[in-house]
Amino acid sequence: MKPTLVVLAAGMGSRYGGLKQLDGIGPNGETIMDYSVYDAIRAGFKKVVFIIRHSFEEEFKKQVLTKYNNKIEVEIVFQELDSLPQGYQCPPERVKPWGTNHALLMAKDVVNTPFAVINADDFYGAESFQILARFLQSVNGCSGVYCMVGYQLGNTLSENGVVSRGECRINAQQQLIEINERTKIARAADNTIYYEDENALKIPLDETTPVSMNMWGFTPDYFNYSQEAFINFLNEKGNELKSEFFIPIMVNELITKGKVTCQVLETHDQWFGVTYSQDKQNTVERLNKLIQDNIYPHNLWT
Repeated sequence: MKPTLVVLAAGMGSRYGGLKQLDGIGPNGETIMDYSVYDAIRAGFKKVVFIIRHSFEEEFKKQVLTKYNNKIEVEIVFQELDSLPQGYQCPPERVKPWGTNHALLMAKDVVNTPFAVINADDFYGAESFQILARFLQSVNGCSGVYCMVGYQLGNTLSENGVVSRGECRINAQQQLIEINERTKIARAADNTIYYEDENALKIPLDETTPVSMNMWGFTPDYFNYSQEAFINFLNEKGNELKSEFFIPIMVNELITKGKVTCQVLETHDQWFGVTYSQDKQNTVERLNKLIQDNIYPHNLWT
């Protein structure tokens, strides 16, 4: 059974300054999502599920979905603040979304195969989709056998500001032991990389440190674990206005309890994206180079 791709596209893009999911960066107005879907189709994914918000549904359908007619099966699901289990209500003052793992839960009724999860605004590269698809096809019918595509930290930085990345600890079998969120990561003037801790101390990180770019692979049982954990989250933190239910937190918990394994799949692809509005030009230039090198056609959909 061929795997499904789930695209997290409900974010506001606050640092970028708009709906960057719909921003054209290819020569014919292609979005970063278009390149991800194109790579997924080439790698053997059979279906793509977009998680969005109702507020830009019509624009999304018009600008994005029409391109995929007869290319791949498509579904849309919605993440809203009131998308909560029965008996729970969103605090009236809350404006912040509930987090990436809450968004992913919105797809539970439309995904029944091993599946990948990606961000809408990240460019992952063709190799990453290929190794992810191979893994997911190999675990069809299994439970609790997950994976994450691990990027080298030095291949994931922005020239226009600090970034946050999940630093990964891996065992000898290339399985994830722990993932720690590091914030305010940047490259210093001497070309070394550091992050700032909670005391504003600059802690060095190696160029080849494996990091998560939110490119995961799961078997469908992940939804059951997540649904139970989200209820626990709401009981403990549901009244906190900025609390969030994140994928890495869920994965960490399952690994720590010995319920699942998560294989880290190494990629040499160069990540790029539009964390900041100034990143757009660099993204356009990198895509043009890939087109010149015949990695992608000049027009993806013709």
